[in-house]
Amino acid sequence: MATSSSYPPPPPYYRLYKDYLEDPKSAPEPPPPIHDATYPLFGATYTTDVVLPSLEDQGVRQLYPNGPNIDFKKVLQSLNRDLQLHILELADVLVERPSQYARRVEDISLIFKNLHHVLNSLRPHQARATLIHILECQIQRRKQAIEDIKRRREEAQRLLKESLQTLDGHQP
Repeated sequence: MATSSSYPPPPPYYRLYKDYLEDPKSAPEPPPPIHDATYPLFGATYTTDVVLPSLEDQGVRQLYPNGPNIDFKKVLQSLNRDLQLHILELADVLVERPSQYARRVEDISLIFKNLHHVLNSLRPHQARATLIHILECQIQRRKQAIEDIKRRREEAQRLLKESLQTLDGHQP
């Protein structure tokens, strides 16, 4: 019966940093920044562009209108209603004609892919709104901190005046 350690040994790369404390320049250089728009990772090629590919590029039929002025709320409500309808139809098909469920499952999958794509297209807006909220909270906290400092300064000045008055009153 072979024994095994609960923690495996570290990778051999740690040896590259053994003299780091004595000579920090002995460590290997970090990898160069990515200058091209593409880079390989685990055998696949990825891009540094943060562009959401369209549904057509992914080979998926788009169920909502395309264009710059999309009302995302209406699109999401419509897709959600379609999803509910298709799930009810799937339940009906499973009860009455169980062998014909595959088409309904494909329709539901298509609706989910469209929902996912609409939600992903809202991510930049969500990131901006989150950043605005964080910055507004920071501004509010800083204003509160300034008000607290002003209040404490006024209190300290009041205490100093009282102390000076007390000392002046007791001097001959």
